[in-house]
Amino acid sequence: MSSKISPETIDAGQAIYSKKILMIYDIWVLGISNRFIWRCPTKHLRALFSEHVSDNHLDVGVGTGYFLDKCLKNKPRRVALLDLNPNSLAATAQRVRRFSPEINQGNVLEPISLKGDKFDSISINYLLHCLPGSMAEKCQAFGFLAEHITPDGVLFGSTIIGEGLPKTSVASKLMNFYNEKGAFSNIGDDVSSLKAGLKHYFDDVELYTIGCVAIFVARKAIQ
Repeated sequence: MSSKISPETIDAGQAIYSKKILMIYDIWVLGISNRFIWRCPTKHLRALFSEHVSDNHLDVGVGTGYFLDKCLKNKPRRVALLDLNPNSLAATAQRVRRFSPEINQGNVLEPISLKGDKFDSISINYLLHCLPGSMAEKCQAFGFLAEHITPDGVLFGSTIIGEGLPKTSVASKLMNFYNEKGAFSNIGDDVSSLKAGLKHYFDDVELYTIGCVAIFVARKAIQ
């Protein structure tokens, strides 16, 4: 099954993640929304990142570069970025310039061409709920990313789930609003479909939920 992001979806994504939006992203999303709306305080995502990030890392769906900036120790390491949005890539590359990051612009729902060796860790935080299509279609990204991970490497991340997890009326209203605006596309996303998608590409999958957020760790990519 192949899947491509339409030009309309790409244009909507570029408009949403403008330079102005990225300036308030950390405060609104990671500071306020995670704690009070999605009920998954960012400390849990920071712990996930710190536990699994390696010295040879690819960050996918980079946002503002918050986790790379806050969780990586200042020492020689390889850091690569992959995102469709040039604003996010530019902001993150500037924020973590101390690591001289490799910059890659691309669509995770298509085969990905990356230079250099495979990675020991790949993170994909808060990207799946922004991608179009069903969860099964979104999970194709895991297959494309698995091609760039070492045999002992780990893929980890998180996504806001639209169906099957308890959420407050405020969370429901905000999620519906984001879906209407094109910022989210996760109304039908559920945990079982996410786990099935991960297990299609990885032998070892751990998945748990906090609030409206699913957190996952996958190892042993199926070749």
